[in-house]
Amino acid sequence: MFRSPHLCADYGPFDFRDACVRRYWSSLVPVALVLLFCVLSLPSPAWTQGFFKVAKIPRRRFITIDEAEALELDGSSVTNRLPGRVDDFGEGSIRGRTYFSRRRNLYLSWIALLETFAWSAVGIMPFSLRRAESTSPPVLIAITWFYASLRPIIWPSITPPFDLFSLYITHLMSGILLLGGVLYEAYVWDIALPSGYVIASMVANIVTVAIALVIVLGMPLAIPSTRIRKEDIGKSISPEDYTSLWGWITFCWVYPLIKRGTHATLNEPDVWNVSITMQSRPTFVRFMSFRDSSLLRRIWVANAHDLILECILTIVTITFSYAGPFFLKRILDSIDDSTPNKENRARAYIYAFIAFACTVVKSQCEMHHLWFGLRAATRMRSELMAAIYDKALKRKDFSGITNEGAAEDEKMKDEDGAAEEEVRKKTGADIGKIVNLMAGDVNTISQTAQGVYLIYGAPFELIICLLFLYQLLGLSAFAGVFVVLAGLPINSWVAKRSVFIQKNLLAARDKRMSIVNEVITALKFIKFFAWEDRWINRTFDARKLELSWMIKSRLNYMIFVLLWQSAPLVISVIAFSTHVFLGNQLTIGTAFTAITLFNMLALPLNLIPLWTVRILQANVALGRIATFLDEDEVDGNVSSLKRSSARMAEETEGFGIDRGSFIWNRVDDGNAPLENIFGEAPSAETAILLESLSCTKTLGYQFKLKDISVMFPDGKLTVVTGPTASGKTALLMALLGEMTALPGSRLIMSKNPSQVDENGLMHAISYSAQAPWLRHQSIKDNILFDYPYDEERYQAVIEYCALKPDLAMLEDGDATEIGARGVSLSGGQKARVALARAVYARTKYVLLDDPLSAVDSHTARFLFHHLLCGPLLKGRTVVLVTHHTELVLPGAHYLVRMSDGHVDLQGVVKDLRALGILDVTKSDSTVQAQEPLLSKPVREEKVKDTTEGIEDTVLVTKKSTKLIQEEHRETGSVKWSIYKTYLHASSYWTWFVLWFLIIVKESLGVAQKLWIRAWGEAYDSPLLELFEPFANETVPWNSQHYPGTQPLIQRSVSSFGALPDAGEHPLFFVGIYGAIGCGVTVIVLLCTAAQYIGGIRASRRLFSRMFVGVVRATMRWHDTTPQGRMLNRFGKDMETIDSTLSDYLAAVNTTLASFAAAIVTVAVFFPSFLIPAFFISLVYRQLAIGYLNTGRDLRRMESNSRSPIFSGFSELLEGIVTVRAFSAEKRFLDDLHVKIDKTTMMWYNFWMTNRWLLLNFDILGGISILVTTLIALYGLAGSGLAGICITSAMSFTFNVYWACQFWTGLELDLNSVERVVEYLDLPQEPPAVIESNRPPAYWPSDSAESLISVQDLVIKYAPDLPPVLNGLSFTLKAKERVGILGRTGSGKSTLAMSILRFVDPSSGRIVIDGIDTSTIGLHDLRSRLTFIPQDATLFSGTLRDNLDPFGEHGDSECLDALYRVQMISEKDTFENSISSASRTAVDTDFRTVITLDMQVSAGGANFSQGQRQLIALARALLRRSSIVILDEATSSIDFATDAKIQMTIREEFNGSLLLTVAHRLQTVIDYDRLLVLDKGKVAEFDTPLNLLNKEDGIFRDMCLNSGMFDSLKNAAKAKASRDAH
Repeated sequence: MFRSPHLCADYGPFDFRDACVRRYWSSLVPVALVLLFCVLSLPSPAWTQGFFKVAKIPRRRFITIDEAEALELDGSSVTNRLPGRVDDFGEGSIRGRTYFSRRRNLYLSWIALLETFAWSAVGIMPFSLRRAESTSPPVLIAITWFYASLRPIIWPSITPPFDLFSLYITHLMSGILLLGGVLYEAYVWDIALPSGYVIASMVANIVTVAIALVIVLGMPLAIPSTRIRKEDIGKSISPEDYTSLWGWITFCWVYPLIKRGTHATLNEPDVWNVSITMQSRPTFVRFMSFRDSSLLRRIWVANAHDLILECILTIVTITFSYAGPFFLKRILDSIDDSTPNKENRARAYIYAFIAFACTVVKSQCEMHHLWFGLRAATRMRSELMAAIYDKALKRKDFSGITNEGAAEDEKMKDEDGAAEEEVRKKTGADIGKIVNLMAGDVNTISQTAQGVYLIYGAPFELIICLLFLYQLLGLSAFAGVFVVLAGLPINSWVAKRSVFIQKNLLAARDKRMSIVNEVITALKFIKFFAWEDRWINRTFDARKLELSWMIKSRLNYMIFVLLWQSAPLVISVIAFSTHVFLGNQLTIGTAFTAITLFNMLALPLNLIPLWTVRILQANVALGRIATFLDEDEVDGNVSSLKRSSARMAEETEGFGIDRGSFIWNRVDDGNAPLENIFGEAPSAETAILLESLSCTKTLGYQFKLKDISVMFPDGKLTVVTGPTASGKTALLMALLGEMTALPGSRLIMSKNPSQVDENGLMHAISYSAQAPWLRHQSIKDNILFDYPYDEERYQAVIEYCALKPDLAMLEDGDATEIGARGVSLSGGQKARVALARAVYARTKYVLLDDPLSAVDSHTARFLFHHLLCGPLLKGRTVVLVTHHTELVLPGAHYLVRMSDGHVDLQGVVKDLRALGILDVTKSDSTVQAQEPLLSKPVREEKVKDTTEGIEDTVLVTKKSTKLIQEEHRETGSVKWSIYKTYLHASSYWTWFVLWFLIIVKESLGVAQKLWIRAWGEAYDSPLLELFEPFANETVPWNSQHYPGTQPLIQRSVSSFGALPDAGEHPLFFVGIYGAIGCGVTVIVLLCTAAQYIGGIRASRRLFSRMFVGVVRATMRWHDTTPQGRMLNRFGKDMETIDSTLSDYLAAVNTTLASFAAAIVTVAVFFPSFLIPAFFISLVYRQLAIGYLNTGRDLRRMESNSRSPIFSGFSELLEGIVTVRAFSAEKRFLDDLHVKIDKTTMMWYNFWMTNRWLLLNFDILGGISILVTTLIALYGLAGSGLAGICITSAMSFTFNVYWACQFWTGLELDLNSVERVVEYLDLPQEPPAVIESNRPPAYWPSDSAESLISVQDLVIKYAPDLPPVLNGLSFTLKAKERVGILGRTGSGKSTLAMSILRFVDPSSGRIVIDGIDTSTIGLHDLRSRLTFIPQDATLFSGTLRDNLDPFGEHGDSECLDALYRVQMISEKDTFENSISSASRTAVDTDFRTVITLDMQVSAGGANFSQGQRQLIALARALLRRSSIVILDEATSSIDFATDAKIQMTIREEFNGSLLLTVAHRLQTVIDYDRLLVLDKGKVAEFDTPLNLLNKEDGIFRDMCLNSGMFDSLKNAAKAKASRDAH
């Protein structure tokens, strides 16, 4: 048919001017597609299966909608599901489809069949008419349409058939190509148009294909199952999965959300959830099914589908990004002649439309590659957060582990952080580290996943640039490239330095946050001791160190800016100079094109090392998470998440320990095995090792349970007793599986909540810890603990746990919120709520860790009679740890006595008493006094007064229904006051200077354009107007993928005087261009420096003001504000202000200035563009307003929804032992999934609105460029003017998009300023110091006759509330010991707080040594008094740091204080050697090391509650004040040690006025006087003996109900007798 080897004679395969070429392209491409579809549908040979398996990865999703719905319902694994298999769920889902699209498939088949007949007729017609033209193309096209007709019938599809969609797109392009070719020939070559029939058939073909495309585009991506209501899609259910193909391509499924947010404030119900395939629960279950693989491989398997597609689309995006400049050059080539012919002008029009089509394709590819990347990042975020949380529920508890070698490790610390890593391995991950893993490391990995395309995208762009440069300049191009390559070591050094600085900055930030956390956690204690100024200074020192590293980071980043700004300039100048010196002519086209390419080249060269560092940082984060996920876990019988049905069946009956030895959980550091250190029978060598270890501080305080064999009687009460630190709590921890069992140990536990005995009790454990763990919920929710509500049982628990009087005093009763850690309750109330929780759960085993120590004696007695011996615990195995042995022994069945880690006595109480083994020192009279009370009915009025409240504050002032209000969220745009606050904090002058520099920078940009114009005018060659616009093109892909990139050159018309010929003197023009570029670089550096100076100044001032305001705020405010909110502001919000806020503010100013410059340029040189620009701007404005309003609300809600995750996570980690004891892990994990989904839906939908804006702005930008090009072509503009028009339009659209993006980022970051500003005006305490009225140095004097005088004192917590203290008047003498007693709400704690001025009097006054306390500063008052609270607060650090935080005392004084409070013994040993060890009060064969250098873990978790109280007492001894107030400071200490401490108190504080708020009556029975309060008034105030003798007295009634009346009376008589003598 053809006379040449080509299909079409005399024409190349890409010469579309020929009709033959157009016909064959229109037929061969669809045929190739059909052949490909057919081949892929055939079974693959065995030798190709591996290839096809890899090739199908992009098509294989990690989890489908049906699988996700199945996992959401039952959480079962889907690893065994086969692709395409219809199981029960899938079958029901398919049957439940609301419709089956048979009609659509039928339409598609008929359309394709019609096309088949039509094209067959076209192919047969030449034969019938005997024409000499090829019939192959029409026949081939008919074959493809025949495939399209069979496909919907043979394989009908509910969702879009992408093979047909691809085929239709190809046919549409072919139809346009054929029709356009005919019109082109008629316009350019004046060839007559075919007959109207042919034209009509071509148009009909295009319309028919378009109809088929419309049908496919209208098909949904998925069909909702019957479990989803159709009306919920687009409301509570994301339409993303169920939108049409058209909605997915155009992203219009996002628009309903933007429409809601444009004119109204979005709230949580207005935002739909994320796709079920990305929700936390199903993705986590599927993710965990690959647990045998490494973490990196699991992440890859979970996200390979999205990441591979993102990679493919990124390459396509970059390719089409270069198509824009390519066709721009072709346009300018076509109209370069002064009188272009019709063919050239037609080409220009065609190139303009092709360029627009490329822009649309690029926009689609870019939007979808970012969409796939975001899906992967979102899924990683959810999977890793849930995996960390799941691990936290199963890992061993290392909260008490400390790094005893901290000092040495600090000295050994080097730049690579090896010592830090070693410390982490030694101590495991504490609460702060685990929260940082979830908050920081997960975000690092997620953000890296979002931008990982830059790693492979930058090298790909680099290759394209180098190829273009080589074609343009030859080898001269590599001279400039070699400069960049030679500069890579500098770049690498800066990057490494950046990593080093970042590590130290993060370490300094962690240090600062740990201090802030300690201050906020222990603020009440700090206020007690008037340590605010010292802790503020300590925090500011840490902040100063952090800011110093921040400044180094900013300086390092300025080096990066210098490299980025100077690289294009330097390499272009060097390359041009080399080109000229080699004898080549540097034409304007070559120069401008090369400048563009060099500008494009510099960015990927700088991004490669930058993102390499980011990848390494993400790898570090990944390693940290992997290390945490590999930590030891508790056994399967401890964690309900690990327990299998087989394990449940194997469990034995009974509860106890058989030959067990246990140590606290520790991280194995690779040294000697545990059995070599703690074995049952250590060898002589090991014994020597133990002896040596006991005298060193590296091992620290080690405790061990040894040779424990005890079986707790089923259904009976067992009492565990022993001295302080003897191992009572450790025994309970061992029973719960929370200690490490040494070889040979056997824990006997039947923990199976699904198994219920004949009494309706689950074979499970409930637990009440010594330090009660309560959640930020209502009292009722804390007691129920998510168990089903049983009204009768609940009311019984409330009554028998003595909570009725407390609830009656609360306006909201049991609906009262108690705040984080039960902050609004007293110690006794918290203990009883935790006790009620343990009792309410229908568990067979109940472990109670010393709940009686937190309540007064008559409340303890009530709990014993009505609860421990009552019906609620009948038939349940109860293990009670207590010091109140004489109270509970009459009702106990079994006794276990601990002594330094081993059981020294156990047996049935009755048998032990019969053998006379029980303590014979208990007087018979005491027991006899108890017996009548056992049967004596308790009067109702006494029952109502059983509890002892400490915090009168909340009990009385509770007014609103919520103690802690929902976190405030601003609405609407950021107020000007917020901008003003930040600008004022950073100094207005800083921003005036910055704005001036920006104006200078834009002026230099204009000068650069004018110089480029003059350069072009200095050429005689017509190439001036040809390449001038192209030289200044900014490639859209670069500008939108690398924020902050500015067009290097933008032209304008200028007229200069006489200049040398550019062809003869090119270096002159290059030099001037370089000088202007250097000026721009210097200005950019100055702008960066100005913004950093202002940002750091604002950070310093805002942090200082906020921190001082929080520290000085009233305790009422602190009690009603969760610590998580405060820490969120000091952490995340301050980090935002420190890092990105100033960058966004400067970027907004820069883009707006560039936008204004572009508008001025267009208005001056091409005013006609302003007409379409006006209408396009209206569309821009509408889109931007919708995005800004919606995005602002979504990010604010995302910020607020993030706090509950981390506060709840911290809450869980603090109470993990309790959660595991109750087998409640799954409930907490399910709750986390809900929280993750809530924050993810805000975060993900925000980025979806961002992608919607990106797509629409890209399309609008393409339209703007197309319109500008068409106007320029229609107006017969020259190439130079056309180039100015087009590039100005590009600059216009570029700056509009990034101004919108940066403004959104600025408003989101200013949300952090909003949140900080909320804390700048908090209710403050009175001044710390009143200079005009400072007390003398000796005040208060211990020789004053009347040391404290309370005169008509009235205390109210609010003006509209009733008084808590009403008309109190009494006088206390110096050196007197006074006990303060009273029932719940009587005002005991309020009185103590009033003395310290935590509450100021409404009337009356408190006079101390002649000075009214309300007239002096708080620091002067509190620093002269000493207050010892019930909840002893310890700080992380050494024991010495806790005793003497500010180094005011010597080591000998500190050791002496420890000795005097019975914390250590053998005083002379410690006085001789600080580092030597001592034995505890109980002499044992195992030495415990307690030195001043011993490390204290956060909160003192490595000490028992009693030991923490001893340390607090030792701290008070060092202070030596004239007035000492104790708030039940020895409640957790055994009675023997308490007696010794009371003796110490009498001896050490004999020169001080001692006020003691007491629960234990025996603690204050030998005091000088007792002050009994009732309903805010003084009810009794006399000596103990006189009060005991007072009939119907309140104190006498307390003693009668304590069960120790006789012993108390004897003690009072002894005291009176001593005083008489």
